[in-house]
Amino acid sequence: MQLEIIQNKIFDIRGQKVMLDFDLAVLYQTETRVLKQAVRRNLGRFPSDFMFVLSEIEINHLVSQSVIPSKSLLGGAQPFAFTEQGVAMLSSVLNSEKAIEINISIIRAFITIRQFSLTYGELKLRIEEIEKQFPDIYKALNYLVDKDSKDKS
Repeated sequence: MQLEIIQNKIFDIRGQKVMLDFDLAVLYQTETRVLKQAVRRNLGRFPSDFMFVLSEIEINHLVSQSVIPSKSLLGGAQPFAFTEQGVAMLSSVLNSEKAIEINISIIRAFITIRQFSLTYGELKLRIEEIEKQFPDIYKALNYLVDKDSKDKS
């Protein structure tokens, strides 16, 4: 499975990177209701840091962001959001070769996103350090970048 396809299905909700039940069902080549049924039968394996149910406000926000085309797609059900740990747990309750294969790809996508986030955070801190050490040079560079942007417009 292509990493980019999976990465586009990972969203930031409640400050956590998650995947939604209907996207996972498509990846696992199963119905959303089958996936949810397996989870409900094994709720003890899915504490709140592994999976949570989206609120109405969160659903509306996702619809407005075009993550969910419309609420009618959900059929009145509130989606489950699975964290990386919840996705890993899904392979044990779905227990098929396809689920295991897809889970490996999904975990790799989460790892890639986490590595990028760390790299970005480290870069941001380094830039802030440079800005503090050389404020005049930093201001001059910002001026040149702004001027160059305006000249191209």
